[in-house]
Amino acid sequence: MRVVEIAQIENAVVIHFDTDDTRINAYTFASTIIALADAAKAANASLNPGSEIEVVVEALGPGSFRAQIRALYSRAKNLFSNQVIAGVVIGVIGNYIYERTLAVDDKVVVEVKTDEVIIQRGQDRVVVPRQIYDATRQVERNPQFVKSMNKSFEAMAADDKIKGIGLVSSMDAPPPSIPIPRETLIQLAAVLPEDPDSRIVTEDAELQIVRAILKKSNRRWEFVWRGVTISAPVLHEGFYREFFAHKITIAPGDTLRVTLAIKQSRAPETGIYTNVGYEILEVHEHVPRVRQMPLEPDRSAA
Repeated sequence: MRVVEIAQIENAVVIHFDTDDTRINAYTFASTIIALADAAKAANASLNPGSEIEVVVEALGPGSFRAQIRALYSRAKNLFSNQVIAGVVIGVIGNYIYERTLAVDDKVVVEVKTDEVIIQRGQDRVVVPRQIYDATRQVERNPQFVKSMNKSFEAMAADDKIKGIGLVSSMDAPPPSIPIPRETLIQLAAVLPEDPDSRIVTEDAELQIVRAILKKSNRRWEFVWRGVTISAPVLHEGFYREFFAHKITIAPGDTLRVTLAIKQSRAPETGIYTNVGYEILEVHEHVPRVRQMPLEPDRSAA
């Protein structure tokens, strides 16, 4: 039985590239790491709105060629969001890689338990903490995550000197328990989906309030964003709780720092996406407009 424990790679993971030399093409390496970093950012946007993630390469080493990557989290000022689900993003990426590669021949059996999920194909078994498995289901609905992961498969498959890959927990770990052969990478790269006709992307944004709807509803507020007026409903329950508790006071000209969901549509003629709608998923901070105070006359000379 060959077993991979995803719990061992939740915070950091070593990517093992199976090559004849202890080196790798710089373009292949850069393309793979950039695609994985983009996937991590997309996953973090889905799981941890209001926080930022940076993927760093901590070490390079032989065996055949190895790179250790880690996710570093930082939180913007955030009055309302829940605690960051630290350590989940790297585990999600590792789980997604093995789920996709094991499922190529459609012979996978998935056993869902209370605390863990067992993914098995023949003698290959991947043990996934339930939190990681559930987070993967959430993240894979983000088209930007799927697209970035596909780009990583494509980058590795394009280099004929890579005979396969695998994930291990540390630089001095033995070879991967379940190696992923080159043939599997090629199969995954060959089924890249086309860009969807519509998508939703998220980003942190600063919005200046033009018109506020001071009651809980799906009616749209008006904001200025990047010099353009947009309309968007505020969907964050925590923001309204703070407002109704009179902990914040809203006025035109104030700024909200938010996670903004941007609905986009792709023009079939050009393939270019344009923004067609907006929603505020989470309010991180309310910044009152700076107001000038009237100057009192100087009576000291009188």
